Amino acid sequence: MPKDDQLDPDKIKANLKTKRIGRKILVYSSTSSTNDIAAEYAKNKKNDGLAIFAEEQTAGRGRAGTKWHSGRADCILCSIVLTDCKLNPELLSLTCAVAVADGLGKIGGTEAKIKWPNDIILNGKKVAGILLESKIDNDGNTYIIGIGINCHQRQDSFPVELQPIATSIDIESHSIADRVSLAKRLLTSLDHWLEVAEKNSNKVTDQWRKLSIQLNHRVALIFNGTKFAGNCIGIDPERGLILQLDTGGLRFFDAAHTTILK
Repeated sequence: MPKDDQLDPDKIKANLKTKRIGRKILVYSSTSSTNDIAAEYAKNKKNDGLAIFAEEQTAGRGRAGTKWHSGRADCILCSIVLTDCKLNPELLSLTCAVAVADGLGKIGGTEAKIKWPNDIILNGKKVAGILLESKIDNDGNTYIIGIGINCHQRQDSFPVELQPIATSIDIESHSIADRVSLAKRLLTSLDHWLEVAEKNSNKVTDQWRKLSIQLNHRVALIFNGTKFAGNCIGIDPERGLILQLDTGGLRFFDAAHTTILK
């Protein structure tokens, strides 16, 4: 059985040295989706940096309408409110992926890697995912950063179809994760990389290149309903993934309209 690592706002807040992210922290026992709650708080500009956690989601969702599977207290389920974000969506997406991977660091001797646009990989399997939702209004850009990190699942905890491609911190570390400590690392890493991105986006793209599992590899994807394939040669902080197409020429693919094929 996992040790008692119940998410508690006071424990997460204790000695948290962030400037922006996690200035206020809420923890729900159960909710349909932390992103939905965050969207309500995002209506008030003063809630910039708010972090919302839940022990359980009854309607958690991933990218492109997929379902996020998790048992109670098995994961870090978190949404961050950004009510005054100066980053464009592509750079913010890169920054979030770098921050989550960097926050996880090495687990069981294996470094967390990035599968563009929103998956974090350990030992070739997905351990975390990111769902970025935006609301553009006259007062600037408002974003909700949804993050799910698998912590206490066993391999047979996942649906059968996900068992070959999903993993958890416990599985990879051969130990039991402390979700409170992990939540602190996540908020600290997000706070750091968001500040870096606003000052020097090249540092974010450089770190993405170090952590990418797709760079210099062949990638197949669907963009606006059309299939493309080619060699991934880089990332652009404004235009997205860069492929040297099999058919010749270079093309950019933004995260919002692209789905990576297996």
